[in-house]
Amino acid sequence: MLLAIGMFAFSIPTIVHDELQRRSSWIHATSPRIGARDATQFVGVGTETISLRGVAHAELSDGRASLDELRDMANTGTAWSVVDGAGQVYGAFVIEGIDEGLKELGPDGRPRKIEFSIDLLRVDDQANAS
Repeated sequence: MLLAIGMFAFSIPTIVHDELQRRSSWIHATSPRIGARDATQFVGVGTETISLRGVAHAELSDGRASLDELRDMANTGTAWSVVDGAGQVYGAFVIEGIDEGLKELGPDGRPRKIEFSIDLLRVDDQANAS
């Protein structure tokens, strides 16, 4: 298992991602000053996002069914725990978006290759979580 969102595990039978990008931000208020740089004050933790990108091959997995399962999870609006295969807990995230690109279509229209990206937004109290 590479990563789990709730009970959905990214692995060869489902889908696997080959890229994970994590972005964290912090909020600083600014106040202009004459003859000097703006004064800044830290006011809190900003947003944290995770973006997953990968390719599913029909010979290895049923990528369409896995992406549909993730869409069903997103439709609930529920926050899901995100944990990687090494046991690192990232926190609670909602699924904000799923992009899917179908490639190498067969004569019946079924893709042999699906490129996907999944965008997650952290929603738990980041000051008290890992």
